[in-house]
Amino acid sequence: MDVRTLALQVLLPGFEGTTLPDDYRDLLEQGLGGVCLFGSNTAGGHAATAALTAAVRAANPLAVVAVDEEGGDVSRLHTREPSPVLGAAALGGAGDLDLTEAVGRWVGHELAALGITLDLAPDADVNSDPLNPVIGTRSFGTEPHRVAEHVAAWTRGVQSAGVAACAKHFPGHGDTAVDSHLDLPRVDVDADTLAARELVPFDASVEAGTAAVMTSHIVVPALDPHRPATLSPVVLAMLRDVLEFDGVVVSDALDMAGASAEHGIPEAAVLALVAGCDLLCIGPDKPASLVHEVRDAVVAAVADGRLPAPRLAEAAGRVRAMRVDATSQPALPDHDRQVAAVAASLVREGTLPDLAGATVVSVETTANIAVGDVAWGIRPDTRVDASGDGLPEGGPLVVQVRDAARRPEVLDLLRSLADSGRAAVVVEWGWPGAYDVGLPRICTRGSSAPAVAAVEAVLREAGWTR
Repeated sequence: MDVRTLALQVLLPGFEGTTLPDDYRDLLEQGLGGVCLFGSNTAGGHAATAALTAAVRAANPLAVVAVDEEGGDVSRLHTREPSPVLGAAALGGAGDLDLTEAVGRWVGHELAALGITLDLAPDADVNSDPLNPVIGTRSFGTEPHRVAEHVAAWTRGVQSAGVAACAKHFPGHGDTAVDSHLDLPRVDVDADTLAARELVPFDASVEAGTAAVMTSHIVVPALDPHRPATLSPVVLAMLRDVLEFDGVVVSDALDMAGASAEHGIPEAAVLALVAGCDLLCIGPDKPASLVHEVRDAVVAAVADGRLPAPRLAEAAGRVRAMRVDATSQPALPDHDRQVAAVAASLVREGTLPDLAGATVVSVETTANIAVGDVAWGIRPDTRVDASGDGLPEGGPLVVQVRDAARRPEVLDLLRSLADSGRAAVVVEWGWPGAYDVGLPRICTRGSSAPAVAAVEAVLREAGWTR
């Protein structure tokens, strides 16, 4: 197989729109490894998404079709209403491994029915920094071995439906206060801490048979003080040699600043392949011209000897061989069971006031890029920003927030409400960080339809109606 074709086979770009562009169809026919679907691709609904994946497969039957579908807060298929299944943090809080596996299984069957073959999930990060701006409720928790058990269960579930799982973000993005979409984070821990905390869930995912592992754009000085994991042969050799992973190593999106701010996307692609990545995620809404640029950079790197031809052939071979056989039948995890699991694990602080006639207010803040602009929480009666302008006058309030612990302006708004003496309750839909604003609080560990139902039941006990 010629080098140009091999260079295409290791690329996983995203394009714009709900139909397959002609220039991407041409790339697929030439051997493009696959495509990654984002919100702009799935906005037409399930039928349109199935038609899109069918068009991809018609152009290239071997193409990987990938998506980020974690359940809970991170969904590309459920953007207009909360996800029908719990996310990682809520599942971790519930502590029911059978339920976690059932959720993974249902997600897998939904993806398989739409023609999607690779789920860029589950998140295997241990969320040890409560102010983490990009992981948070995407993590199963803070205790490595419990996170590992849920990662393994979710992996078994999704792969039982014939959809490949991809544990992310190796070697662990949980102990960061920087979003790698925007900058280059560092995890400043020693090798022993890394082994005892960050690596434990990834080891479990490998033992569970995960088809893929995604790298992170973070620097771990204990392993490689100069290069982010995606571009580090040292870090990726640990995945192969220590964890004994022989599947597909997928890069996180190379358009993220943590990977390409210094090098540019084409050069970052070359460095990622040299380091040991097999399938390169390029990012959403990219023109076909960028794919050509990346392909040409890879071809040139082989020609000048910077990228050994056997390394490129090995990566392409792993991508072509990635497949998972279905072993289970579809079954939606019982909604009532999910609601009960959330209800039992809700964090409640303080006594709720009388909420008869309460207005539901959402404090709108910018979601992290991984979560995106999706529906969350109870349908609000009104929306305000952190300034509080437009808050309705009179009557009790149900104030919905996300990750208020790392948003000083939101905390200021909540404290001002408490100081006013107005009856109010805070519903925290993000990571349940430690903060006291003088108001009772309900913490959910992420938004989903079951979590909404559980919170609504608590509010109704205090007199709220709709």
